[in-house]
Amino acid sequence: MKVYLLLGSNIEPRIEYINLTLQLIEESVGRIEKASQLYKTAAWGNENQEDFLNKAICVNTELVPQKLLSEIKLIEVKVGRQTRERWGKREIDIDILLIENLVVKTSQLEVPHPQLHLRNFALLPLKEIAPNIIHPTLIKTIDELAASCADIKAVEIFSPNKKTQ
Repeated sequence: MKVYLLLGSNIEPRIEYINLTLQLIEESVGRIEKASQLYKTAAWGNENQEDFLNKAICVNTELVPQKLLSEIKLIEVKVGRQTRERWGKREIDIDILLIENLVVKTSQLEVPHPQLHLRNFALLPLKEIAPNIIHPTLIKTIDELAASCADIKAVEIFSPNKKTQ
């Protein structure tokens, strides 16, 4: 089963947190088939914090959705994520964006991610690796959703040689 995840970090060392997360995903979730470039994105929700680095990945997994969520939460803990306020700074955040064409709605998990179509920081990295995947409830491609997204927060390909504020 193909699962699309978004990784994000805005606490240094951001790149190291993301790289460790990729390694742990390969070990306990499944093989990473595709990965976007790193994107530097403005914080969303609580804007008074450092920019995030985000990366979308496609993982081939045998895990059912609830087990996938459990593994992701365990990986976040292993990487060092601390519990803080909602939309606050984080060592690592892993969002489940899509699980093939499944629609899941439980008290703990909602797939597709309910705010995917509203957030360029998720859409643009996902578009890089899966532009033609169809959102199962909105019945639009990721490319179409990105083109019509009203989010105007800064999203750019990360260049480690540029100052990252």
